[in-house]
Amino acid sequence: MAKFNNPMKVITGPETRWSYANVWEAKSINGGTPKYSVSLLIKKDDPCVAKIKAAIQAAYEEGAAKLKGNGKSVPPLAAIKNPLRDGDAERPDDPVYAGCYFINANNSTAPGIVDADRQPILERKEVYSGVYGRASITFFAFNSSGNKGIACALNNLQKLRDGEPLGGHASAEEDFATDDDDDFLS
Repeated sequence: MAKFNNPMKVITGPETRWSYANVWEAKSINGGTPKYSVSLLIKKDDPCVAKIKAAIQAAYEEGAAKLKGNGKSVPPLAAIKNPLRDGDAERPDDPVYAGCYFINANNSTAPGIVDADRQPILERKEVYSGVYGRASITFFAFNSSGNKGIACALNNLQKLRDGEPLGGHASAEEDFATDDDDDFLS
């Protein structure tokens, strides 16, 4: 079977960290269509950044007519929404984003989720904000209600290893790790 090469599709590198991993149930944001989503944290020196930039450029060129809309010309790529965002500039107070780009990827269709051996992950607790893995994403142009840009669709995810959970949420094991029975009324 011949493999179709889509210049707008990228598989991120193995050091991609997942944040805001909403991959088990579609959720609506501000009353919009419910979607599955994840924010992908990618170190600025990761080799996949060049592939992502090339895919964004390909989506821009492929979607030129859509981006032009009723205008006289296609707006420059720098003037429209770009899914590859600079964590140092946009989240300067969050050390998790330091030295990283981030991409918010979503889809109304649930992503396939597999482990390092490409076996399906069925346990929800295995996928959380903070794990490391690869993501299959596709970029595309949009022009909706005056908003123009390149968006990122979430296709599939491959968890490669655990990471420190993000969000400062303590586990039950951590909360109850001590045998001290503090008097909560004192």
